[in-house]
Amino acid sequence: MILTVTINPLLEVCLHYSHTTAPESRNGKLTYGAGGKGINVSRQLKHLGMKSFGFTFSGGANGKMFRSVLEKEELQYSFVRTESEMRLASVIHDEARQKTESYFQENNPVTGKEVDEFLSKLDKMIQNCEMVILSGSSPSQAADQIFPKAIELAHTYDKISILDTYGTHLQACLDASPTIIHNNISEIENSLKLSLSTEKEKFFFLDEVYQKGIKQAFLTDGEKPTYFANFDFHYKVIPPQVKSVHPTGSGDAFVAGIAYGWHHDFVFEETCKTATALGVLNATRFDVCAVPPNDITRLKNKIEIIPVGKKMKLLDDSPQ
Repeated sequence: MILTVTINPLLEVCLHYSHTTAPESRNGKLTYGAGGKGINVSRQLKHLGMKSFGFTFSGGANGKMFRSVLEKEELQYSFVRTESEMRLASVIHDEARQKTESYFQENNPVTGKEVDEFLSKLDKMIQNCEMVILSGSSPSQAADQIFPKAIELAHTYDKISILDTYGTHLQACLDASPTIIHNNISEIENSLKLSLSTEKEKFFFLDEVYQKGIKQAFLTDGEKPTYFANFDFHYKVIPPQVKSVHPTGSGDAFVAGIAYGWHHDFVFEETCKTATALGVLNATRFDVCAVPPNDITRLKNKIEIIPVGKKMKLLDDSPQ
């Protein structure tokens, strides 16, 4: 089982318009969505034919609606109830302009007691999973300990951990040494207060996280070239150029591709192409993390992977 952990979920209130007009637009179609990076990963894994189990916080009337959306999507989950109301996001879709705008409410903090309950349940869940995916930001200082502790638990129970987070707890998460990390470059720069503007700085960072025991690292930057590391082997990846409609969730689709590749024992370059294709294709769609698997094959051959520095020797272990 793949476990996805989201500690800062949200309920999306979406209005869909065929065309928006200033200063106001009427007759928008209302829908609700379940948001949060780990939730998005679970959604994309389902579209790839893989089962996952989501664990999150949920509170108030918004939380009830959030859970209803998950059930309609047939996404399996468990949650810890919070005293605070789940946060909201307002999402406006304009089909004519092929444009989506999102506006997020401030975080609703979780309490120390709620964090303790979450960690107690998380311990048991990690024992029974194949890999744990830790995605998204932390809602409060009390919750900052959850992801580092989850990584420690993954080590204890010999499980794969995939980290995709940012904010003040990022350094503690990296120090805990997850198996795999994914980050948008701007997230790292803002969270760790460092520069990754040059290739030299990017590769130096990849070397630093490898020294911490992180086996694979993926740095993405929207439509720009991306930089990956498999142990101490480095790669520059050129994604194909597409028309971006709604990039929200592209990083989460990418993470789903990493998990998919690990689960199916892909070689590293095949995992890179799968994850990159999912991230790129997600940006071309209004619906978040709903890329069908058939579309991946169409795009993978357009992705260029360039080894940088020393090259890995591939041994032919096929029967002679």
